[in-house]
Amino acid sequence: MADVLKIGIAEWKQTTAPNRLRTAGLGSCVGVILYDTRLQLAAMAHVMLPDSTIARKNQTIEVGKYADTAIDTLVHSLKREGATRLQAKMAGGAQMFQFKYENEAMRIGERNAEAIRQALKVHRIPLVAEDCGGHNGRTIEFDVATSILSIRTVSVGTKEL
Repeated sequence: MADVLKIGIAEWKQTTAPNRLRTAGLGSCVGVILYDTRLQLAAMAHVMLPDSTIARKNQTIEVGKYADTAIDTLVHSLKREGATRLQAKMAGGAQMFQFKYENEAMRIGERNAEAIRQALKVHRIPLVAEDCGGHNGRTIEFDVATSILSIRTVSVGTKEL
């Protein structure tokens, strides 16, 4: 029987088939999944912010919270289990609030998604599918056995990548 592992904000988890990985409440946050289809092994992180350098000094860094540390952690963890053919999917990164004068700091969703894309390039991991942007929150669930990412978007519906 398959389990559904729930990933909270700023968390990450790893599992094998037949299990599934799920995270909810993706507004400007991005859910990113790295997986190896051959091993039926996957890890998901619920990324809140693009870069760990903004963390306060002497603060313990939650590796799943930042795009850079989340991708590094997922890659290293999956490779320790023998993964060699990693691929990625991601969803989220919405602009949840409209501001009269948008500045760079307020575009968190877009910045999160771009930081993940850049971290994946550094690790030479192909991003095979994404559903990012817009103005609606999402819940995602990744089926490790099939590599299908189900995305339920508020006021839009469900789709699969």
